[in-house]
Amino acid sequence: MIKHLIPKLFLAAITSSVGIMNSVAEEDVDALIARAKSAAPAEISDNATVVANGRVLSKGTNSWICLPNTFPNDGMPMCNDPVWMEMLDAMVNKKDFKADRIGISYMLQGDIGAGVSNSDPYHSDPKKADDYVEMGAHLMIIVPEEMLKGLTDDPSAGGPYIMWKDTPYRHIMVPISSKALK
Repeated sequence: MIKHLIPKLFLAAITSSVGIMNSVAEEDVDALIARAKSAAPAEISDNATVVANGRVLSKGTNSWICLPNTFPNDGMPMCNDPVWMEMLDAMVNKKDFKADRIGISYMLQGDIGAGVSNSDPYHSDPKKADDYVEMGAHLMIIVPEEMLKGLTDDPSAGGPYIMWKDTPYRHIMVPISSKALK
């Protein structure tokens, strides 16, 4: 089933380009799988495929892909539906992306200590960005652009906000907790 949803080359491009560069040999596979699956509720992650360094570590039975790292060696796991995987592929390959349906990504462990620029997904040093943002447990939602009207792009406003607003990779950030959910 996973071969039809996300071809192996697509998986390799996503995981290598996003920076999942941990060598699976260097870290216990069970620990990588556990970290990846901690990104989403068990109802999703228990049946998700886990991918690290372009390699399927655990084949799932649903359409979700869980990754043990968002960026190189950051230890910030995420679980993505197929729409999010399409967006990540477009982002890492600097291709256009236009949301035509809803996409969901979970980061229940948050990205504290490894945040990003809220406006520029390609910022060379996000921690030095004027709009650097990091957050605890959160959900990310891709929607067609017209559904973003009226939503702020200010992460300090409280509640959901738009990240990467002026890019094709715009999405809604939905804070769940100021901490990781373990």
